[in-house]
Amino acid sequence: MDKVPAEQRRRNMAAVRSRDTKPERIVRSALHSLGLRFRLHQASLPGTPDIVLRRYRTVILVHGCFWHGHKCRRGQPPKTRTQFWLPKLERNRVRDRRQVKELKSLGWRVLIIWECESKNEARLAIRLARWFGVRQN
Repeated sequence: MDKVPAEQRRRNMAAVRSRDTKPERIVRSALHSLGLRFRLHQASLPGTPDIVLRRYRTVILVHGCFWHGHKCRRGQPPKTRTQFWLPKLERNRVRDRRQVKELKSLGWRVLIIWECESKNEARLAIRLARWFGVRQN
């Protein structure tokens, strides 16, 4: 297996964004095309949800498959440095569960969109339209 030098790995990891990611922008575009309006990264809510639709009392969390441990090909943990990665990724999943529980206890509906689900934009639009009970254009 090809090893990536430490400096290159550091630059790669530093480039990973937590806001305005491509999957997040795809979800926002789909919502906008359905005529839905929203707020971004509302810090007053637990976990600062990616997208907040107050009118529908709904938050949308757009999760990266790797970082949040999705059960898809992209969500597989690395095979190297497992002592570092496995606990780190598990902490992310524990934090996610806690934040969803807190949001629900405050009366919010929580929709999780996985990065891999954003690849098929037509299917994503159908899912969002059904969730919010709006007709597609």
